Order: sequence, then C-alpha cells, then structure tokens
Amino acid sequence: MLSLRETAASLVRLIRWSLLGGVVGVVVGIGSALFLFGLYWATATRESTPWLLWLLPLGGLAIGWMYDRFGRDVERGTKLLLDRIHGAGPPVPWTMAPMITLATIGTHLFGGSAGREGTAVQMGGSLADLIARLTRLSDEDRRLLLISGISGGFGAVFGTPLAGTVFGLEVLAAGRVRYEALVPCLVASTVGDLVCRACGIEHHVYPAAAMPTESARWLLWVALAGVAFGLASLVFVELTHAIQKRVANRVVTPWLRPFFGGLGIVALTYLVGSRDYLGLSLPLIDRAFTAGGLFLGAFALKILFTAVTLGTGFKGGEVTPLFCIGATLGHSFAILTGQPTAVFAALGFVAVFAGAAKTPLACALMGIELFGAELAIPLMIACVVSYLVAGPRGIYSAE
Repeated sequence: MLSLRETAASLVRLIRWSLLGGVVGVVVGIGSALFLFGLYWATATRESTPWLLWLLPLGGLAIGWMYDRFGRDVERGTKLLLDRIHGAGPPVPWTMAPMITLATIGTHLFGGSAGREGTAVQMGGSLADLIARLTRLSDEDRRLLLISGISGGFGAVFGTPLAGTVFGLEVLAAGRVRYEALVPCLVASTVGDLVCRACGIEHHVYPAAAMPTESARWLLWVALAGVAFGLASLVFVELTHAIQKRVANRVVTPWLRPFFGGLGIVALTYLVGSRDYLGLSLPLIDRAFTAGGLFLGAFALKILFTAVTLGTGFKGGEVTPLFCIGATLGHSFAILTGQPTAVFAALGFVAVFAGAAKTPLACALMGIELFGAELAIPLMIACVVSYLVAGPRGIYSAE
C-alpha cells in the first residue's frame, strides 16, 4: 500500500510533467500553426502558378546550399533526435526548427513530393529541447521532454492527439515503450492540437468510410490487403534508401544532389503528364475514396515521385505521401477484388504508414480518430499485418 509520502510524490510528478507537457504543447502548437499556414500558402501558390515547377531544380539547389552552409549539424533531422533520446549528447541545435520549416515550404512551393510530419517532429523536438535547457532539466528528463515535443508536433500537424501521443512513445523508443513519458506526451499532443486549431488551422477532412458487415471471409480480405500495404511500405523504404545511396555515390557535393532530384521530378511530371503526384497530393487521396476515376497504378507513381524527392535531399516528410500511397493502393485493391472502395482506401491510408514507420498502434489510433471507431478491428488487422510484412527497416531507421 502506498504511503502518504509516496502518493504526494506521485501527484507532484504528475503536476510537474503536466505543466511541462502543456508548455511544450503551447509552443509547438503555435509553431505548427505558423508552419501549416506557410505550407498552405506554398501549395496554393504552386497550383495557381504552374511555371514554378520549372524552378524546382533551383529550389533544390537553394535548399542544399542552405543546409550545407548553415545546417550541417541538423542535416540528419529525425535521426539526430533519435540519438539525443537514446543517449546523452550536446543540445539539439535551435536552428533545426527554422531550417526544416523553410526547406519544407520551399520543397512544396516548387513541386517536390513530400509531406509535413518531418517538419512537425523536428520542430517539436528542437523546441522541447530548448525548453529543457531553459528549465535546466536533467539529461533523463530532457529526453522525456524531447519525446513529448515529437508527440506534440505530430498531434498538432495532423489534428490527431491520441495518435500523436502513441507515435512519440512508439516510434522513438527502439522497441522499449517509455511509459514515464506518457503524461507529457498526452498533454503536449492534446494542447498542441488545441492551440493549433485555436490559431485558425482547419485540418483536411477525409471522406467517411461505412463499415460493412464483419465476417471471417471479409476480415481475410483485410489481412490480404495488409500484405499488399506492407509490401508497398517495403518498396518505398528500400527505393528511398537506394536512391539516397546511389545519388551520394554519384554526386559527391551534397548541396548539388537536390538540384538533380529537381530535374528528375520535372522530367517525371512531363513524362507522366499529370501534376497529381506533386506536393501532398490531397486531391488524389480524396479521389481514392470513390470508385472509379483513378489510375490503378497511382500508388506506384506516388512512391516513385516521393522517393526521388526525399532521396535526393529535399525536405518535408514521408507520412502524407504514405497516406496517399496507401489510400490509392487500397482503392486499387478494392476495385480489383470487389470490396468497398472507401473502407479499403481508409485502411491503406494508415496501414502503409504503419509498415514504413513501424508504428502499428499509433497508426490504428490515427485511423480511429480520422475514420471512426467502427473500423477499429480492420484498422488494427491491416496495420499489424503491414508492419510484420514490411520487415525491420523503416523510414526512421538509423543510417
């Protein structure tokens, strides 16, 4: 039985970490809102100014030069945060947040195929580390606050506080969930989402997916789709790593690599004859939830566009492109097998991400937050199967 002193100590810890998580949530929520406003501007400007795509190679050159000149210590991005969480080390440079924000907005302005979670994670982690230094936390407490910053950024940018909470615990724990970080992660993710919305951010609303009657046969189709989602995750991860390695071997000057990547994206765009695969591809995701009107190989093209963009040094993130890859693959799977299109698009939306990020629990929760609890069982099945099929290496694997 706990003594009164132990109970009081637990209560003090709860209050302390709730306050720290709240501070992180406020700061990260404001930062995420500013970033999203910039991202929305970049997307709208690119869509209304088609000739900007021709400047993508020069935009890549500018991003590469900026990181080579001012950001060599933050070039590793999320992997740098992993190092700081798993062991002691110097503080996370404060330049990480503004660098990744500017680079991501530039990538989207000129037409790179990238996401936004990389910015959210790095911004949240660097701002949380700054708060830890200002409050003079111990190394262990600093690591916990770093995890909460990552949760806060994820929850704020996607509007999914529960998924954000578990994402920070699951993706950066190296197989060991740190439950002591649960309170600050939950508070930071929830507050970050509330603050981001209070700043005027409206998150994209995805089409509803009506749950069919469950049966053993139908759940078998879900599991088979999970296999397809896992294979897509595997292809994306391996192709991105292969492009990174090949470009690094062929182009020895790092800041020149995005220039050639930009040339590749411009060439692919005109070869395919469509701009659907540039940027976040949110309209493509929306179309995936309705039967017909979508190229069945759209998921493969989005894999290629994103792997070239990120593999050559452009910045952003993998998650929203993975949403698109999964939703379009789910659409194609449903069309070919006669299953409900919207349901399998929703399953793919989160399951490909689960396989690539190694976060099946966070992804299943995200699916529940976005598409409703009635899909909980198929969401979990698809995410777990995808996670198992995709293998050990993911988008956050150490280099």
